[in-house]
Amino acid sequence: MLKPIIEFCASNMHHGTDRIMKRLEADPDYEVIEYGCLGNCGECYLFPFALVDGEIVAAESADRLYDEIVRMTGEQRAHREALDKLIDDL
Repeated sequence: MLKPIIEFCASNMHHGTDRIMKRLEADPDYEVIEYGCLGNCGECYLFPFALVDGEIVAAESADRLYDEIVRMTGEQRAHREALDKLIDDL
């Protein structure tokens, strides 16, 4: 199964996303990448954010961002599993 790719911006770490990044790096279910800049300067300045498989995920705090990342990747995983099951049943 493919791991979700979680991308963090080094410039966003002042929001506490460094803690979230380290927490996700310790989990073998995620592929975590840190970049110097993700080119989303407006979001980066205003609130904690990350890219999950290329899609922006943002929240009002780093802890909430973690929850959103886990929720989103869980939904993606469930959709892939349902699709795989459908294909297997054909």
